[in-house]
Amino acid sequence: MILSSLLTSVGINLALCFLFFTLYSILRKQPGNITVYAPRLVAQNKSEQTSQFNIERLLPSAGWVKRAWDPTEEDLLTLLGLDAVVFMRIFIFSLKVFAVATVMGIIILLPINFLGTQLTDDSDLVNKSLDSFSISNVNDGSNWLWVHFCAVYIFTGVVCYFLYYEYRHISEMIINCFYSSKPLPEQFTVLVRNIPTSNGSSIGEKVESFFTEFYPSTYLTHAVVHKTRKLQNLNKEAEKLSKKLAKLRSNSAALRKYRRKGPFGLIGPKVDLLDHYQNKMEKLEEHMRLELSRVAGAEVPAAFVSFKSRYGAATITHNQQRTNPTEWVTEQAPEPRDVHWPFFSDSFLQRWFSTIFVVAACVAITILFLIPVVIVQSLANLSQLETWFPFLKGILEIAFVSQVITGYLPSLILQWFLMLMPPVMITLSAVQGYIAFSQIQISACIKMLWFTIWNIFFANVLSGSALYRVDVFLEPKNIPKVLAEAVPGQASFFISYVVTSGWTSLSSEVFRLIPLFWSFTTKYLCRKDPNDFTVPANPYHCEIPRLLFFGLLGITYFFLAPLILPFLLIYYFMGYIVYRNQLLNVYAIKYEMNGKFWPIVHTSMIFSLVLMHIIAIGIFGLKGLPIASGLLIPLPVLTLLFSLYCHKRFLALFRAYPAECLIKKDRADVNDPSINEFFDSLTTAYQDPSLTRSLYSSATDTDTSPLLATD
Repeated sequence: MILSSLLTSVGINLALCFLFFTLYSILRKQPGNITVYAPRLVAQNKSEQTSQFNIERLLPSAGWVKRAWDPTEEDLLTLLGLDAVVFMRIFIFSLKVFAVATVMGIIILLPINFLGTQLTDDSDLVNKSLDSFSISNVNDGSNWLWVHFCAVYIFTGVVCYFLYYEYRHISEMIINCFYSSKPLPEQFTVLVRNIPTSNGSSIGEKVESFFTEFYPSTYLTHAVVHKTRKLQNLNKEAEKLSKKLAKLRSNSAALRKYRRKGPFGLIGPKVDLLDHYQNKMEKLEEHMRLELSRVAGAEVPAAFVSFKSRYGAATITHNQQRTNPTEWVTEQAPEPRDVHWPFFSDSFLQRWFSTIFVVAACVAITILFLIPVVIVQSLANLSQLETWFPFLKGILEIAFVSQVITGYLPSLILQWFLMLMPPVMITLSAVQGYIAFSQIQISACIKMLWFTIWNIFFANVLSGSALYRVDVFLEPKNIPKVLAEAVPGQASFFISYVVTSGWTSLSSEVFRLIPLFWSFTTKYLCRKDPNDFTVPANPYHCEIPRLLFFGLLGITYFFLAPLILPFLLIYYFMGYIVYRNQLLNVYAIKYEMNGKFWPIVHTSMIFSLVLMHIIAIGIFGLKGLPIASGLLIPLPVLTLLFSLYCHKRFLALFRAYPAECLIKKDRADVNDPSINEFFDSLTTAYQDPSLTRSLYSSATDTDTSPLLATD
C-alpha cells in the first residue's frame, strides 16, 4: 500500500467520524431519542431533558464531551461500579503505554527507517510505499538497528512497569470496595453441587442434615435448585402477554383493537384483542400450574447454602467436603441477579458433551472465517485481483478507485464479518454450563480475543507472503524467521484496519445507528409504547477483545512500523471519551464481576510482548545482526517471569477475598443493627425467579404468591 491509499482511508474515516459525532450531538437533544441515547438515565429517572423547543436543540455542540470527562474515578466507582472503572483503566493503561511508544517511535525510530536505503523507492512522498517507513527499509547490518534493539528493551520495561502498577491499583480497589460494601448474599452463600441422592429423603433434607451435622455453628439456610427451564419459558411468554394486556386496558373502550385470528392477523375471523389475549393468558396460566406440579418434584442435586459469616462460607468453598471429591462439590455463589438458572437443568454428561460441541464449533468457525480473510488479502493486492478478475483492469487503474480498494475496503469487509462473532461467542459460552452470566461473558471475552488474534492477525499474516510456509511452524526454531518475514509486510493493512475498525467503530458506537433505526421503526411504524424499552448491558465481551487486539498491534509493530502508533493513540483517546459517555448514559449494570477480566488484559499484554520479542529475534537475524538476536533471547524469559510474579502476587484477590479481610468484615457486622434483617432475607435471596410470579389474569391482578415454597 502506498501513502496516498492510507491517506484516502484516513480521510474517509475522518469524514465518517465527523458526521457521526455531529449527528449524535444533535439527535441526543431531541426528546424522542432519549431512550436511545440515555436509556440508563431514563430507567433511573435521572433524565433532565425537556420537551420545550429551543433553537439550541438543532445545533451541534461538544458539551457531552465535557460531561463525560468531568467525573473522577471515585465518581465512576460510585455511579457505575468496579467493572466500569476497571474497563476505563484499560484505556488509561493503553494511553500511557502508547504515549511513550509514540514518542519513541515517531521521533527516533521512524526517521531511521525512512532514511534507510534497503528498499529502492524513488517515488514522491505521496506515492511512496508504506514499507519505506518500516524497519524493512533499514540497511542490512546497519548499526542503526541497535537503536531498534535498545527500543525493544526499553519499551518492554515500560509496558511491564505500567502492567504492575495497574494490577496493584486494581487489586487495592477490589479490597477497598469490599470493605466499603454492605453485606451481600453472595458473600455468605456457597453453591453445592453433585449432592448424592437417595430414595428415602429429598435433596433439601440431605442438605439440611449434612450442614447441620458438620457446620452447626455457621450454617444458616439453603435453597434447593429445581428443573425450571420450561417454566422459565412459560413465564417469559406470560410476561409478554401481560404487557400487551396492560396496554390494551389502558385504552378506552372506543380504542379497543380488533384483528383477524389467523397468522400475522391477515386471515380468519376478527377477534377482540383484549378477550383474545385474556383467553391466551388463562390457558397459559393453566399450563404453568401443570408445569409447577411437575417442577415440585424435579429437584436438581444442587443447592445454594447460606452461612452466618463470610469466613464460614469461604472456608466451606475451599474445603473438600467428603472423601469422594466428586460429591458435595462447593464453589462461591454468584450474586443472585447473576445466576444463570437454565444451566441447572443440564446434567454433568450434557455439560460435558456441550463443551466438546463448543470446541468443535470454535474450530469450524475459525476455519470458515478464513474465507473473508482471503477475500480481504486479494483486495489488498491489486495484481492478484487483476489476475482473478481481468475485466476490472481498466477500473483498477483509476487512482482513487485503487486507493479506496487497497486502503479502505479490505479492513471494512473484515470489520463487517467480525461484527457477527460476539453474539456467536456468547451463545457458545452459554451452552457450556456456566452458573453465572458473568462467567458466560468472561468466557465469551476470552474466545473472542483469541479468535480475533488468530483470524485477524495470524491468518492475515499467513495468507500473505508466508502462506506457502505454514508447515515451518511445525519446527519451533523457525517461527521467529517466518514471523519476521511475514509480519512487516502486513503493516500497511493493519494501519488501515486501526483507522477503519477503530475510529469509525467508536463514532458509530456513540451514534447508535441500529438502536436509533429500531426505535424509529417500533415507535412510528409499529406504534410501540415509547416507555417500553430495554437498557442494554455493558458489552465488555466484544469491546475488551478489540482493545486488547489493538494493543497487540501497537506492541508488535512498535519497532517494525511505528507509523501505526499515532493512529492507535488517537483511537484510545477517543475511546476513553466515548465509553465514559456510554457508561454514564447508555449501559446498565446487570451484575458485578469485581474486575475479573483484568487478568485477561494482563495475560494478553504479556503475550503481545513475547510475540514482539520473537519477531525481533527473527528480524535482527534476517537483517544481519545475529548478536542482537542472541541478546534478545533472555527478554521473553524475563517477561514471562515478571508475569508469573504478578499472578502470584495479585491473581488470588480476583478469585477470592483473603481470610484477613473476611474476618475483619465479619467482626464489623457484629455492631450492624441491620444484620439480622439481612440474614432473614437470605432465605429467599437465591430462590429461582420462575418459582415466584404475579398472577396476570384479570381476576387476580393484584395477587402475588409464590408458585413453590422454599425448603
